[in-house]
Amino acid sequence: MRSLNLPGLILAALCTAVVALHESDVGIVDWHQPHAGVPLTSSLATAPTFHARPGRPPTEALLLTATSGNVLAALHASNGSLAWRFVFEPSDNIVHYQKHRETVVSLSGLGGTVLRRFDYSTGQLVLEKRLQAPHEGHLLTSGDFGDSTAIAFMGESQDIVALTSGHAVRRIEETGTVPWFWEAPENPASVVYTKLVTTLSTVYVIGLSKSSASYTLHVTSLSSSTGELVASVKFPSSIAEGSSDMLTLSSDTATLDPRVVWLEAGVIHSVSLVPHLTEKPTSVKDSTHSKIIDIGLQSKGHFIALNTDDTGRVFALDANNVGLKVVWEFADSAKSDRYSKSLYIGGLDQAGLPYIGRIFWSFLLGKAAAHIYAPHMAAGRGLVSGFTFNFDTEMHGTISHVALHTAYVKELDLLPYLALTTTTGAVQLWQGDIEQWTREEGLSRLQMAEMAELPERETIATHVIDQDETFAGRSRRQLADAKGLPQYIFHFAKRFMTGSYASTHQRAVPASLTASVPDTLARDAFGFRQVIVAASDLGKIYGLDSSSGAVVWSRILGHGRAAQVGAQIVPVKLFVVRTVANGGFPEAVLVAHRHAKNGLVDTVVFHVNALTGEDASGKSPVGTALQGVDLISGPSLGAYALPEISNAIILLDESLQVYVYPEGFINEKEFASVVGKLNIALPTGKAEEHQLTGHQFSGAGHGRATAYATWASSFSAGENILSIIPRSSGPVASLGKVLGNRTTLYKYLNPHLFAVTTVSPTTCGVYVLDATKGNIVYHESIAASQGKRRCDLHATFVENWLVYVYWDEEYQWVGQTKGHRLVTVELYEGSTPDEKTRSPELSSYSNKSLAYSITEQSYVFPYAITSIATTSTKYGISTKDIIVANENGQIQSFPRLLLNPRRTKDKPTAEEQEEWLIQYDPVLPDDTHRVLSHNYHVVNVRHILTAPALLESTSLVFAYGLDLFCTRVAPSGTFDVLNETFNKAQLVFTICGLAVAIVAARPMVRQKRLREKWYQ
Repeated sequence: MRSLNLPGLILAALCTAVVALHESDVGIVDWHQPHAGVPLTSSLATAPTFHARPGRPPTEALLLTATSGNVLAALHASNGSLAWRFVFEPSDNIVHYQKHRETVVSLSGLGGTVLRRFDYSTGQLVLEKRLQAPHEGHLLTSGDFGDSTAIAFMGESQDIVALTSGHAVRRIEETGTVPWFWEAPENPASVVYTKLVTTLSTVYVIGLSKSSASYTLHVTSLSSSTGELVASVKFPSSIAEGSSDMLTLSSDTATLDPRVVWLEAGVIHSVSLVPHLTEKPTSVKDSTHSKIIDIGLQSKGHFIALNTDDTGRVFALDANNVGLKVVWEFADSAKSDRYSKSLYIGGLDQAGLPYIGRIFWSFLLGKAAAHIYAPHMAAGRGLVSGFTFNFDTEMHGTISHVALHTAYVKELDLLPYLALTTTTGAVQLWQGDIEQWTREEGLSRLQMAEMAELPERETIATHVIDQDETFAGRSRRQLADAKGLPQYIFHFAKRFMTGSYASTHQRAVPASLTASVPDTLARDAFGFRQVIVAASDLGKIYGLDSSSGAVVWSRILGHGRAAQVGAQIVPVKLFVVRTVANGGFPEAVLVAHRHAKNGLVDTVVFHVNALTGEDASGKSPVGTALQGVDLISGPSLGAYALPEISNAIILLDESLQVYVYPEGFINEKEFASVVGKLNIALPTGKAEEHQLTGHQFSGAGHGRATAYATWASSFSAGENILSIIPRSSGPVASLGKVLGNRTTLYKYLNPHLFAVTTVSPTTCGVYVLDATKGNIVYHESIAASQGKRRCDLHATFVENWLVYVYWDEEYQWVGQTKGHRLVTVELYEGSTPDEKTRSPELSSYSNKSLAYSITEQSYVFPYAITSIATTSTKYGISTKDIIVANENGQIQSFPRLLLNPRRTKDKPTAEEQEEWLIQYDPVLPDDTHRVLSHNYHVVNVRHILTAPALLESTSLVFAYGLDLFCTRVAPSGTFDVLNETFNKAQLVFTICGLAVAIVAARPMVRQKRLREKWYQ
């Protein structure tokens, strides 16, 4: 037999990746959802704002925001699509942004280390300048001091004045040149500057100093041209709440001086800012106030003050430059059981005129309401217009922030645009009382996901048969049911004659078919279309269509008995407890911890129909918050699916008592039947000295079953558990690997194995342990990095194969460099080939369980990764590829053939070529053919989920983090599907021709046989 050549082997190894990445498949076999992230609304420095060119309508505006995904993004106000985004590095958190004419400027890093300038319309980075070394930044963004960064612009020019770390001020020209720099002579901890106000001649730096019971106002004036100190004054003040009780005001009118406003003992004080700071503070004593609110109209001279009864009053700069005046008071804004607490916002129209809005929820109407105040209308006396809008609080939670932009249509006629941010992470735009669009940015905060198969499409009967049905009625019903028969026969004949069947390179669902209608959710021919059930950390669970990414359904997670005090729902684990194989619709169970604001923690279980989002327990009607089952009073130590029982899970409380869900006699009985096979390992011990403790379960008896400790495995001093990685479950088609010399290496398939990664000040660890008795099967110690991420370690474990990727800082000889390393490890039974111990069936206490061998090899990996997983198929016949998400925003696939630890160091022999072994190369090349995400930039992927399709050759891949991405791969090629170029019509005609030939030849054969009998 002619031996296979090496180039052919390499080509065969990579062919599956090449086949999976045709350009024509983009958008057909995959989809990508880029997200901006959930807006940061706790500070005006990062909250959403509208920005439009002067004179242009609001529909041409952009909605700018900094987000929890560490992204600065712009959304088109017309349709909500992503105009542009800039993703900051994890160590470079965005802390401030400011819009000005055609640019957007940001500060990021500790204390505002880096300044960037972006083009407003395209997001192109125009300028990037490091203002200070990272170690010089001060973390002063928490507490009553407020933000320690600020951005201001010098009039209409593009020059920027930036405040960093609460004590340093720089002027940066358009080219990035810094003409002057000023640093406060005081100790940065004594006076923290938080605000900037600029005029043509002076830059004012406003800050606070801490005393024993309050804060004192400090103002420093600098020359805008040279940065020289003009004056520095400490104004007599006693500000109780720090920065939240202080704001600045300025005006477009040159005759009005800017002012600093603060609240002191219920009285509003202000002082005019002049270069030498010689003005005396004034106060407004007509009423007692409890709070002042910066609504983003500092440059227009407006702010909101709340009376002691929460009545909202609008203050503005006095036109005579003598202080402040009240220009409006919102009616019915005082505390009331009829309305919620009001949100106050400021915005502009296309002419740059200011507007102030009050948004609240009306309990009487069950709707959200908005009152918009226009100061310039009614001959300068001001006018308020109001409306209600149908905000769906059961779908999106409550409104946490509002941005306002207004179209001034004509006299006494306004068209307000409201951009809402909700507590579940949704971003909506309302044009008056009409919803324009919604972005589910909560999808950027998914914490866990699972895939559930869809049932086959069923024909719904048009009539329910009963005993009273007449003959005429039955005849009419049967005729109506048969109306589709001619069409079915026609399509069947056409499909049979032309061979027009479903293709793996077609959409699993037509692009025009909306996935928001549950009736359209049905399995496609190959099982590519499934429901992705996913839970976010913002208290919402979603059902996504895997063929398009559309949100099929979503439910808010109810707070149950903590609804009155408020709570946060933290997802713990997600299970698919019922599949279509069990009959009926698939179901999912989410185990979560409910952290109430009063400090209590409970374990709650949410049970949903994965197809429709309906409450499987029947407690919560559709359209309301999904209420869970309070299972454990306190946190759960763990939740586990029962082996061989897909419709039940168990949970452990802090006393190691077992809770079976769903509760019932059948599930309790099934748990009792497998209780002797269960072994789990739980992290125990002090936080500084973690150890793993193995547990088994006792029978329930007359009470609840309990878990009891059977072994303990302590790690080295200071070594903490980073992650516990269970071995991926799934069918194992091959129990061994046949070698070129016809011997066999049998896989070590101990079902109780799991992997653990650890971290310590100097090392990182990778372990494989046996959950039954705690013995260490594999261990590797890695030198820890000296950077912020000491152990950038990611691992996956399936069958007998462990793969992990880490950063290696060690270099011991000339020519060796730092870099990322991939280590592949395989476990086999015995120490030599053909040594078989039957590890899947073997007791862990048998001496033979210790008879195994380890083969490992390391490779230089091209990039850092953020997540890793292995493909999974229905029967486990296809080879398993490694899927990784790298920090370049790519999803890559690496064939197992390349990662075989038995790759030979020398040229492969004939026997090794028969095993498909290729020569070892320490560097895994950065091959673009392996990039599953094509030209998509999939950002900040945290997890990768794989699931089998109906085709054994195909695995579905779902990556989620800031972005969502889904595709399908065929690790061994589509061996179970005919090629697209296969001539099905010719095959049909050939068969038909043969059939006709047989029919025609049959009489002749019969006559020939009869003639032969006459001559016998």
